[in-house]
Order: sequence, then structure tokens, then C-alpha cells
Amino acid sequence: MGFEWVSRQIGTDLVTADGSDFASLGLRSELVSGLAELGYEAPTPIQSAAIPEMLTGRDLLCQAATGTGKTAAFALPMLSQRAEGERGTRPTALVLAPTRELCVQVAEAVHRYGRPFGIRTLPVYGGQPIGRQIGALKRGVDIVVATPGRALDLLERGSLSLADVTTVVLDEADEMLDMGFAEDIDAILDQAPGQRQTVMFSATMPKRILKIAARHLNDPLRIEIAREVLPEGERPTIKQTAYIVARVHKVAALGRVLDIETPAAALVFCRTRAEVDQLTETLNGRGYRAEGLHGGMDQAQRDRVMARLRSGNAELLVATDVAARGLDIEHLTHVINFDVPAAPESYVHRIGRVGRGGKKGAAITIAEPREQRLLRTIERTMKQRIEIAKIPSSADLRARRLGATRATLAAACLDDDLGDYRELLGSLSSEFDLDDIALAAIKMAHLATAGDAGEVEIPQVEPARAERGKGARDRGRNKGGRDRDGSKESIRGGSIDSGARRGKGPRPGKQRIFISAGREAGIRPQDVVGAIANETDLTGSQIGPIDIAGRFTTVDVPAEAAKDVIAALSRTRLKGKRVKARKDRHE
Repeated sequence: MGFEWVSRQIGTDLVTADGSDFASLGLRSELVSGLAELGYEAPTPIQSAAIPEMLTGRDLLCQAATGTGKTAAFALPMLSQRAEGERGTRPTALVLAPTRELCVQVAEAVHRYGRPFGIRTLPVYGGQPIGRQIGALKRGVDIVVATPGRALDLLERGSLSLADVTTVVLDEADEMLDMGFAEDIDAILDQAPGQRQTVMFSATMPKRILKIAARHLNDPLRIEIAREVLPEGERPTIKQTAYIVARVHKVAALGRVLDIETPAAALVFCRTRAEVDQLTETLNGRGYRAEGLHGGMDQAQRDRVMARLRSGNAELLVATDVAARGLDIEHLTHVINFDVPAAPESYVHRIGRVGRGGKKGAAITIAEPREQRLLRTIERTMKQRIEIAKIPSSADLRARRLGATRATLAAACLDDDLGDYRELLGSLSSEFDLDDIALAAIKMAHLATAGDAGEVEIPQVEPARAERGKGARDRGRNKGGRDRDGSKESIRGGSIDSGARRGKGPRPGKQRIFISAGREAGIRPQDVVGAIANETDLTGSQIGPIDIAGRFTTVDVPAEAAKDVIAALSRTRLKGKRVKARKDRHE
């Protein structure tokens, strides 16, 4: 199915946005007043384009980048349509979001905007006791914001009814598909009333998005918001650097880079919650002011962390991708990847947080030797070069610290009260040479400000040469895309790969997980990826290989996340069924 054909089927009208105020968009006056109290001055382009059209009840297919105000673009008209009328127990609107973090974020925004009308909003997602969510649904809600897996679970239990739903919103639809939720979305939308309004928001518009739109949207209006083209002087200026270092020296290398760079505020990205907690504790133990942020924290904890960062009481924020979504830190100068993100798009999104408004920024990556191929993939995608630099030596660090001491002393030389210490200088000069007095003063100032701790040299790793062709990567697959044992293909790191790995043991740094359901229960690779990615901080690229046998499934995950994955799988459902998960005993 080609793009042009799909475009004709779903509607080719493109809407561009013009400047306006919220009052002119057709929203209820109470909403407009509430927005003013919240500090909203003017709508963003996606809000100007989408809100009036959504108020008419028409289906929409919207493309706009993350951070452009998409939540308000669908939340405000949805609330305006529900401001009056009888309130039943069943929801009249459903919002699907890919992750629990975004689910909570959207639900909070809807609650905040809809406070004047008393509209009942409920977020439902995995990792939260399902009994509590069922109880809230029984008491009655107006708008449900849900992850696809939990929404389908509640539908299959009969606890969530879509009979009265008149509006369905798919937020970040492309990410939901990346996480393997395509069939879940189809199943949910098939249970919603045929006479409804369906609105899709997506940062990208691949063919699979258009296929879902063609199936579930009725003559939608397509709204496309182009990325803002900044004037030459305001374009981001980001210096991109990578350091290649063995895993055992990564923390030391990070500390060395921080000491050399001395960022005003830095965002350090990690893959998992466990890594965030461990790195935050280690950095604080080394004297840095670091705060951690991940999906396991409640909103009050998040607010305290952000307040400390914005007030300057913390200089480093260590976070996962999911937890950092939507953060805007004005004085951020550095983004540091403690691991190389597997998806180039994640790297682009991370580093785009610095260098805004014509300011300069730095993007630094601490890469293990085996991650160099990921760096090359990122370079090809971005069509930009990432400089591979040598880790600063202990001599470089000492020179940097001496430079800081010199700057401190130079500033002190301009003080007006130096005469207060002239008598002390005279007393010392009768016993010691003036040069020795000056050197002693410099030493004291240096030890008091920069310190002079002995630094261990970090072994340098030579950058690898370009990889050879895919070679053995394709061996073992028979024609037709099936493995030698005839089983279906499995997923490795978000891509298709042959299975039949049982008994070979996982790759270094991975832990194989056993799941008590397989092909006979209808389990597919995307079901496993979706369940894990939705319930933990792992991305699809970190999950796999996945091997599905008749009555069981095995999946490799990062070893440090194994405990979280087992707990997540044990409390969720695959294909509507409870499963047991544990470490595989056949490694």
C-alpha cells in the first residue's frame, strides 16, 4: 500500500496554522479564563490548527514534533465538549499513550485544565494495582488516559466499557507502534463505537500510521506542523564528542569529563532505573551534586528534584529517557549519554535539549568499545560527525584545576580590602622570602578550592575501524524468514532475527528470562516487547532475542534490569493471561 494511495483514502487536506488567541478558537470561556490563570498567553501552531477542527467533531491525523503543545491541542477541545451534560459512570473519552510516564503527564494536564468543570479523569497503566483502577472505574469517570496494554486488560475483564465513548485520542502513535502495540490498538478501537471521533497525534508519519488511520479514522483532516526554521544566529550550536572507554572505567571517565567541562547544569542519560539510582549515589559519593529521576518516582518526588535543579542546588540530573520527556531546563549546558542510545532518534532528541536560542551546548557520550557501531549509525542518520576524543589525562585535570585556582586568585587581586592583610604580609616577609609566601598562599587557595587528589590514569581505547559486512549475521536463516526448526522469527533488539538460541546462553551483560507461555497461548514477539517496554524503562532496542516455543518463551534483557523485568511480567498479562517469569535455568 503506497503513501499516495493511503493519502487519498484518508484525506489529503493539509491545514496550516496562523496566529490567534485562545478565545478565538471556539473554546468555552471558563477554559480560556483558566488558561490565563495558568500563564498560557497564546496557542502554539498545533493548538491553533487542531482545536477548532476537533471542536467540529471531525477525525484528525496530526503530525507535530514532541514539545509543541500536543496535549493541550486535544485536551482543551475534549474538555470543552464535556463541560456540560449528564455525568454517567462510564467514560465518554479515551486517550491512549505509549508509556505510564506520558499517561500520568497527560492525565495531570487534563485534570488541571478541566478543574473548573469537575471532570473526572483517571490514568490507568501497568505497574499500579489494577484493583484500585477497577474500583475507580466502578465509581465513575469521564476521561480515561491509558496505556494500550492496561486498557486492553481492563476491557477483557469487563471493567472498562467503551460503550459511551465519543472521542478516542492516540497520543504519540508512532511510539506506540514502535513498542509493539499495533494489534492492541486495533483491538481497542474495534470495541469503541463506530460513531465516534478519532484523533491521532504522531511526531512522524510512517506508512504503518497511515494504515491504522485508513482503517479506523473517518475522512480525517490531516494537520501537519512543520518544524520551526530558526534564523542563522539562533540555530543550535552543539559540540558532539564521544569517549571510548572500557565498562569498568566508565564512572571514572564520566567524573574526569565533568571535572574538565565543569557544566553549569548537565542531564546525564541512563538506560534503566537501577542504573540511575546507582550512578546518582556514586556521583554524590564523589562530591558532585546529583539528583536522580526515573519512572519509579511519584510526582511529588519529581517536583522536588526539579526544584533543586532549577534553584542551582543540584548540578547534575541523572535520568531515563522516559522520565526526562517534556523537561525544559533553561540553564542546561551539557547532555551526557552514559550509554549510547540504540535508536538514533533517541540520541537526536536527547541532544536537542541544549544549544537552543543560539546558545552553545555540548553533547558528550561515554561509549564502550562494543557500542562504536551505534555511534556510526547515529552519524549516518544525522549526517553529522561525532568527534572521538581521548579521555583527559590526570595531567590535563591538574592543569584545569590550577587554571581554576588562578582565576580565583586573579579575581581576589581586584578586591578593595587587600590592605587589611598588609600587616600580616609584613610580619611574614621578615621571616620568609616573598616568593615563598606567595607560593604558600597559592597552594592554600588551590587545596581549598580545587583540591589536589591523586588521579588514576584511565586506559585509552583506540577507536575501532569500520565494521565489516553483515556476513555471519544472516547465517542460519532459511528461505522464507523462518528458523531451521521451523519456528517463527523472533525479535532481537527491535529487529527481526532468527531464534533457536535456547542452550547457547545470553550475550555478555544480558540475562535470559523464562516466561510460562508461548505459541499455544498466541504469544508474539511484539506482545513480549510491548509488555516489558510499557512496564519498565527499557526500550524495544534493549529487548531480545526473543524465542517463542509452544508452551514457553525466553527473552534476553540487560542483566541489571532482570529483576525489574521479572516483577513487571509477573504482575501484568500477556494475551489476557497471567504468566510466571523467572531467570532461565538452561543458560
